[in-house]
Amino acid sequence: MGVLAVLGAWRGMRLAARLALLALVVVVAYVAVTAVQVVLTSRQSRPGPAQAIVVMGAAQYNGVPSPDLRARLQEAADLYRRGLAPLVVATGYKQAGDAYTESEASGTWLRQNGVPGSAIIEVGGSDSWENLADAAAALRSRGALQVLLVTDGFHEDRSLAIAAGVGLRAEPVPTTDSPIQGWSAWPYFAKETLGVALGRIVGYSHLHSLGARVGVR
Repeated sequence: MGVLAVLGAWRGMRLAARLALLALVVVVAYVAVTAVQVVLTSRQSRPGPAQAIVVMGAAQYNGVPSPDLRARLQEAADLYRRGLAPLVVATGYKQAGDAYTESEASGTWLRQNGVPGSAIIEVGGSDSWENLADAAAALRSRGALQVLLVTDGFHEDRSLAIAAGVGLRAEPVPTTDSPIQGWSAWPYFAKETLGVALGRIVGYSHLHSLGARVGVR
């Protein structure tokens, strides 16, 4: 191999290394900016008059809401009692072997805590995209697409983006009494940052489809 060939190969390797480093810097910067946006959105709360309150699903145990889901339901019930919306939409399906769906457990809790059954809509959904797509379908027939979106703060950014994608006009109302706080919340922020970063690139509906194909919910 001649000297010129060696120099050419060396220059090619240096260029490839620089391009790889530049790509890494761009990816890291994009994820970092996304993380900041997820954190800032978690601190926003804009309760106001709306047409419905949508509660994002979380785990339930034999019909009893988990502490996380109960905190969301309490927030929704408080908003309803304040007269900010006439409807509460409980979302969520069930895991294999469960006797109750998340929305059924939520509906029962809401009725037991002062929200009349006539004001409660129960829909399914095995992940956030399905939760909100089902909620939008149920609300669209009622002409009620302006909603307050109740979930944990770390979950608000992705939920708001999905809500906009399925036709809802949503305002964030993160729970004020979530059991997931402090250092314990950071793994959830990391997960949501990854979800938002990927969702913005490939689209949240495509991300949902991919997760369904590989069994990730």
